[in-house]
Amino acid sequence: MRSQTTSNILMIRPVRFGFNEQTAESNAFQNALFGQQTQQQAQQQALAEFDEMVDQLQKFGVNVIVVEDTTEPYTPDSIFPNNWISFHNNGTVITYPMQAHNRRQERREDIIELLGQSFYINRRIDLSGFEDKNQFLEGTGSMVLDRKHKIAYACLSPRTHEAVLQEFSVQMNYEIVKFTAVDASGKQVYHTNVLMCIGDMFAVICLDAIPDLDERLMVRNSLESSGKQIIEISIEQMNQFAGNMLEIKSEKGEKMLVMSDAAFQSLTPKQLQSLNEYCSIHHFNLSMIEGNGGGSARCMMAEVHLPNKYIN
Repeated sequence: MRSQTTSNILMIRPVRFGFNEQTAESNAFQNALFGQQTQQQAQQQALAEFDEMVDQLQKFGVNVIVVEDTTEPYTPDSIFPNNWISFHNNGTVITYPMQAHNRRQERREDIIELLGQSFYINRRIDLSGFEDKNQFLEGTGSMVLDRKHKIAYACLSPRTHEAVLQEFSVQMNYEIVKFTAVDASGKQVYHTNVLMCIGDMFAVICLDAIPDLDERLMVRNSLESSGKQIIEISIEQMNQFAGNMLEIKSEKGEKMLVMSDAAFQSLTPKQLQSLNEYCSIHHFNLSMIEGNGGGSARCMMAEVHLPNKYIN
């Protein structure tokens, strides 16, 4: 039985977090002012934000699997593991092609081996060879997955290439809904998961970021036909990471929606009321991680949907 949510979350504890020059060109959410912080300042604050989020998630009953990053090689964005790996309910683990050279170093076999101690892994798919063709697909950043209906939503960008999407579709038997999305300045949105989130019964999406009206209608129709209530956000809210949220659940099955303080504060009372009908909302101060890294709460969590070895 495919489930949209899981209580098992992989998070990577940073040791050398900082502004990544290699990703800044395609990531308009990175703030150059934050890049002026010293690496030590950025690391200290990001670590405090990370530890607080982990602590609170664990108190809510989420099984957070925390893995310490390594000091070498230098991986300033390792705090965002969902871009290089995804885990699926049929025991499949997929590793992905990354645009930035220093992000390719985030792929770690020891992490996969660690998870293999508690979860069944019976299939490995490695798409990283597409890097040789300069074709990229950055995991569940590039794709927002409707796991129950096997639909992958993807906005095309320098980090999301049609050829790799097609290979994912063939390997995993997913329908691909691809489109183009832009920010207020007309620049392509670098990752799909900053403009949309798919929950069990709802979808949060910035439809205004999809300029082609036919594509916008196509995305809306796909979401509605799969039974999702659409909760629209504006481009201004998208810029506050209101699309970068993730529905997960506690080990008791209680559903929760995880986001940053910035995202939460940007939402209207009506939007919050709609979301609260489906799950409780939990938000965290991630200002350094957002400003320096250009990613937010959803990017920090790689959902482990693998079968658990210790549950009958």
